[in-house]
Amino acid sequence: MQVLNVAGLEKRVLYNATKAYSIQLALGERYTDLNPVIALTITDFKMFNEFDSVMSRFILKEASTLVDYPVADLELVFVELPKFNQTLENLNNLGDGWLYFMKNMGKLNLVPEQMAVIPEIQEAFLVANSATLTPEELHELEQEIFFTHDMIAFEAAMAAKQKNRGEDERNRGEDKRSRGKDKRSRGDGEKSRGDDGVGS
Repeated sequence: MQVLNVAGLEKRVLYNATKAYSIQLALGERYTDLNPVIALTITDFKMFNEFDSVMSRFILKEASTLVDYPVADLELVFVELPKFNQTLENLNNLGDGWLYFMKNMGKLNLVPEQMAVIPEIQEAFLVANSATLTPEELHELEQEIFFTHDMIAFEAAMAAKQKNRGEDERNRGEDKRSRGKDKRSRGDGEKSRGDDGVGS
């Protein structure tokens, strides 16, 4: 969670997103192996005064016609907690529950009954409400949780990439074997014609 609206935040978000996109490829790998990147930034302040929606999504578009760029591989998502004003009674879905929790976790003594059935929120509340943690330690723990989630997502993306690469290699192997069979078939045919010539 971004608590302070520090100078250069917009550029930092864009830099981190493009860096995560660009470092996926090793030397010689194909651009088609690149996986999409969604950069999620949760702020404890209003970042965009031009609209009132809690969540905003930025993607690449043509400047005049607003046509989407052919590859939707880069997306910046912002969640501005001060814009979220729903009460506990008016939460509509799991996303609302998480937003309510993140905005109000400092004021909650217990997990509200409506959200207690969600194990992940229950676990997050126990972590955030741990009496032995100083604010600095809590901040460090939050960063570790975010880092762990990022690593899980990264590892999943890399696993998918390896799977796709293995399938490509398997397909190339099958093509090679198929061409080998074609060559042997043509060789057998030529040999058969040669034998016919000798017999005559």
